[in-house]
Amino acid sequence: MPRPPASRLSRLMFGLLAYTSLTIGLIAIFVPGLPTTEFILLAAWAATRSSPRLSHWLENHRLFGPMLHNWHNGKVITRKTKFSASVSMLLCSALMLVMLEHRWPLFCALAGMALVNLWIWSRPEQVSVTNR
Repeated sequence: MPRPPASRLSRLMFGLLAYTSLTIGLIAIFVPGLPTTEFILLAAWAATRSSPRLSHWLENHRLFGPMLHNWHNGKVITRKTKFSASVSMLLCSALMLVMLEHRWPLFCALAGMALVNLWIWSRPEQVSVTNR
């Protein structure tokens, strides 16, 4: 685990990033189309540089702990997580197509979701034998 930066300002900035990312990640649990995993991973990364207490809490959390463990041991995303992310993006895409004007920002958002979905499905679903 990396040591926190020596500078008090650096620890403060990383702490702000960690708590902000955690807050957005918690909100994302309830908001379709907003990624939870990425914000929790960012919060964990920033917490290792600012707050050992927050880092420990995230790593031992019943919901976030396994996700972080999987990521640290082979960048694994479980099939259940992949499926829920895909369904969430599909629902969000459908809502956007129905409710928004069909202009270039909409198509950029849809292309972004498609690329993220492809990336998610390219990740392994289990920790490989070499990473255990």
